Amino acid sequence: MMKLPAVSVLELSRESHWLTIWFNQPEKRNPLTDAMREELVAVLDIVRQTREIRGITLRGRGGVFCAGGDLKSFRSLADGSCSREEILAMSRDIGRLLEAVNTMPQVVVAVVEGAAMAGGFGLACCADIVLCEKDAKFAMTETAIGLSPAQIAPYVIQKLGYATARKLMLTAAGFNGEGAFSYGFADELACGTEDLENLEARLKKRVAGCAPGAIAETKTLLRDLNNASPGHLIEIAADNFADRVQSPEALEGINSFFDKRKPSWAELSK
Repeated sequence: MMKLPAVSVLELSRESHWLTIWFNQPEKRNPLTDAMREELVAVLDIVRQTREIRGITLRGRGGVFCAGGDLKSFRSLADGSCSREEILAMSRDIGRLLEAVNTMPQVVVAVVEGAAMAGGFGLACCADIVLCEKDAKFAMTETAIGLSPAQIAPYVIQKLGYATARKLMLTAAGFNGEGAFSYGFADELACGTEDLENLEARLKKRVAGCAPGAIAETKTLLRDLNNASPGHLIEIAADNFADRVQSPEALEGINSFFDKRKPSWAELSK
């Protein structure tokens, strides 16, 4: 049985094959503090090693997803209290967190209520699927306070596309859930918490019907294809398919089709 680390600014809730990671500093609007980043990376490092967990939900307590970076710590970075090396180390830590979320072998779902601002918006962009309330609020506010959305930029571009990301970064423009849906950030919109949780429940059931190894390999394939030059795409796809088609999951899945039964991993989807 997988053992999760002790946490203080997160709350971990496991239900069968699914882990919900709650950002649990609602009185501060769930900022990306050092402690939050460290705990989240520690949890993800353990979860990525197992297939006991098929999916992960990221969600904020208090009706707020994540307000972004900790501005109190940013003040000390800006006023000369910290060395350049300390600033670089902090930025790299944020980058490692975003990379950890983006490369998880499990399905990662961001469930967004309230606000997802700046780094919080970037964190949600690293999820595979985003569910949000139509009244949720979003903005990349970095340029409005003299900063750049440096570490989140690759993931925002990956999620929204270059042109939309460019416009939103350069104007620090705010938008709601309906705008997020039109930009391609939100995959599904909800009217309130109950609707949001119903969407999440249906999504969990769909994920449970898919083979966990196939999901992990597909996520690897998508990243490889996104980063590959055109001349390498055919071979990357061919290698990935050859590995998959000879896997025990593929044999079970194909046999279950001809046997007119559900594959073994789909029992959780009932």
